[in-house]
Amino acid sequence: ERGGNNSFTHEALTLKYKLDNQFELVFVVGFQKILTLTYVDKLIDDVHKEFRDKYRNEFQQKGTLGLLNGTFDFKDDFMRLLRDAEESSKVRAPTVMKTFEQSLKSQKTVKCMIETRGEKPKEKVKNKKNKGSKKEGTEAVAAPGKASAGDKQSPATGDREELTKDEILQKNREEFFKRHMKAGEKSRSPKPEAQKEKGKKPRVWDLGNSNAKVLDYSNSATNGSAEACPVEEFDPDTALGDRNREPGRLYDLEYESDDEAEEEKVIQNPSKPSAKKGGLGGMFGMLKGLVGSKSLTREDMDPVLEKMKDHLIAKNVAAEIAVQLCESVAKKLEGKVMGTFTTVTSTVKQALQEALVQILQPQRRVDVLRDVMDAQRHRRPYVVTFCGVNGVGKSTNLAKISFWLIENGFSVLIAACDTFRAGAVEQLRTHTRRLNALHPPESHGGRTMVQLYEKGYGKDAAGIAMEAISYARNQGFDVVLVDTAGRMQDNAPLMTALAKLIAVNAPDLVLFVGEALVGNEAVDQLVKFNKALADHSMAQTPRLIDGIVLTKFDTIDDKVGAAISMTYITSKPIVFVGTGQTYCDLRSLNAKAVVAALMKA
Repeated sequence: ERGGNNSFTHEALTLKYKLDNQFELVFVVGFQKILTLTYVDKLIDDVHKEFRDKYRNEFQQKGTLGLLNGTFDFKDDFMRLLRDAEESSKVRAPTVMKTFEQSLKSQKTVKCMIETRGEKPKEKVKNKKNKGSKKEGTEAVAAPGKASAGDKQSPATGDREELTKDEILQKNREEFFKRHMKAGEKSRSPKPEAQKEKGKKPRVWDLGNSNAKVLDYSNSATNGSAEACPVEEFDPDTALGDRNREPGRLYDLEYESDDEAEEEKVIQNPSKPSAKKGGLGGMFGMLKGLVGSKSLTREDMDPVLEKMKDHLIAKNVAAEIAVQLCESVAKKLEGKVMGTFTTVTSTVKQALQEALVQILQPQRRVDVLRDVMDAQRHRRPYVVTFCGVNGVGKSTNLAKISFWLIENGFSVLIAACDTFRAGAVEQLRTHTRRLNALHPPESHGGRTMVQLYEKGYGKDAAGIAMEAISYARNQGFDVVLVDTAGRMQDNAPLMTALAKLIAVNAPDLVLFVGEALVGNEAVDQLVKFNKALADHSMAQTPRLIDGIVLTKFDTIDDKVGAAISMTYITSKPIVFVGTGQTYCDLRSLNAKAVVAALMKA
């Protein structure tokens, strides 16, 4: 009962019990689990009360032995209580709804239901005055009817005192309406009709289309046909951004680092206060941080490492990973002999930078274009599966990668395997139309470069992916990009479905899409995604995440710690970085630029 549960289920039976601590009694009622008995709680309470009151004296005199040796004739009482409980549950019949004739609305006429602007305050005032005293009712109701334009401002002072504040406010409002709206009484009735005729005009967006026929895509569900995705007119600058870029090139991520002079200034800041004490004191203060041909100890590095750890956490590196990084740097530097004019801070910072660059450059490098050409030689499509949590930008970055592949001369089939989220298929359909508008078949020898394979909503995602891959093989597509539904890492059924999709279709590349805004959550997401893929895979060597797509990189300024957290956990490379909303906002990771942003003060 401490946990709030007083029932126990065993096979087809349910037991409910109640404790009596005074006489150390347990009352148990058993019934079939399939029955929904509403009177069980009442029955057990009544039996407890009846039994305790009937044998109270016997319990008090004989104690526990009386319970063990006594005989209790309680069958008749129990049957009576059971009948009462059953009858009480039958008495509570469901309430019957009133018929329309019984309701107050049936007594009203259509005329009295029509309210005009001037009459509404009057009715409220009358209702309030009827609830008050008789004196107020007789005098106050007559006052509005008799009031004229001349004597509105001269009511009886006695009436004014007897009225409440709310009634005075209502009266003043009524006078205001009469005074300012008397002239427009004749033109008041046609106003609602004019408003109805006018109606609400639909909003026309800048990049949209007001024609309903153009906006209706409900019938365009035919897979593999160019007519299913009609070309629409729009400004290419809004989709491409930079028009001066080199087509098909994946640019490196850039970051403008500070000047070396500013970095030196940051390092020398801690020694400035000691320089103010005097000439010799300032000189010794400058030399205090210099190690001078002695080996580094843990005590020397601890203050610097503590500051570095806090700095990394502030830059969105997961706390656990920041601690591990500082520990690895300490073990690497401990006992190392330093140069004469080298500070502990600069030495630790340099070692940490080298460690971070090494983390961001994993051993296995993913070269998508090379792998696609290799799949072409074997006459099969190259399959990429995107997975991740909700709202990280899987569909948007899939469209960016499609655009990049098309500009490199590869045809793409997009498999709409997110059959759960409302609007997911329509979103991919819109991207397909835009990409076909940017790269029309006329520019590629009559070949449609991107198509959408979709089967609607509520279907098995693994089955749709398998059909899409088979369709791409028959139609000669170079790449298949599989979009999956977003799912939280703790949702076991959805993680099992994802593992099934990957195990059944065996994609060439499994990309985890994560946003750069997360901190500690990045570790939890990647660990649990990899664990779920390993646990739910039927193969001896389960397929795990092969690479990472880091999105929303343009929203974080210099807080780039998520890149470190993700690569440190999985030892997998960051293949693509999303940096904006246009199709050209896709970059490859530049490890040195990320580390420069991370180490910025």
